[in-house]
Amino acid sequence: MAKKETAESDTPRVRGSGTQSVYTVLRREILAMALRPGSPLDEVRLSERFRMSRTPIREALLRLSGEGLVTTLPNRNTIVAPIDFAALPTYFDALTLMYRVTTRGAALHATPDAMGDIRKRQDEFAAAVVAHDAYAMIEANREFHVAIAELAGNPYYTAFFSRLLDEGRRILRLYYRTFDDRLPRQYVDEHEEMIAAIEARDVELADQLAVKHAAQIVRQIQEYIARDLTHPIDLSATRTHHSA
Repeated sequence: MAKKETAESDTPRVRGSGTQSVYTVLRREILAMALRPGSPLDEVRLSERFRMSRTPIREALLRLSGEGLVTTLPNRNTIVAPIDFAALPTYFDALTLMYRVTTRGAALHATPDAMGDIRKRQDEFAAAVVAHDAYAMIEANREFHVAIAELAGNPYYTAFFSRLLDEGRRILRLYYRTFDDRLPRQYVDEHEEMIAAIEARDVELADQLAVKHAAQIVRQIQEYIARDLTHPIDLSATRTHHSA
């Protein structure tokens, strides 16, 4: 994880699609907490930083807004979206439900030929864990569970679960930080157990493993928040904007 915010003068001229390039850079910085909750995102300064017009900047911010990563205040200023810790209990309820629904559904529809994408995403997750790469872990974990949802076959569930996983990326970043980004092998093994249950088409076991997987994530984050939330990351900006 980056230890400080990226200096504007250090940002090279990005290549390719302006909107895509700005979106990619800002999204990574937001998820890595290099751009912290509540940080201002001024179009003029971003235009200077990326050395391009304000149109691709604005379009990139709109995409990030659609993912819940940035928000526009009543005064029309744009900021990195605060993390709403008060809403976490209901978020965790929804997340746990979707873990269960999608894993059960995947077990119902599993065939040997259908497991390729899930295994590919698991390999990416395992490699990221070995590399202690938190950003790659977040991305691979998201794609792993989306692949399971896609196998379950209900596009409404997949879309909703994808949105929940996107909204929870920064929470997952805090979760990995509780391990100093050195995630125990246990969590790779939990994914393997879920894959085995899906392949065996053992719906009840898949459900039990999904509940267990969700519960340990929720418990770890809740204990972290209760213990020392304000110590490892300065969330004063988040609290300020909540009270505004």
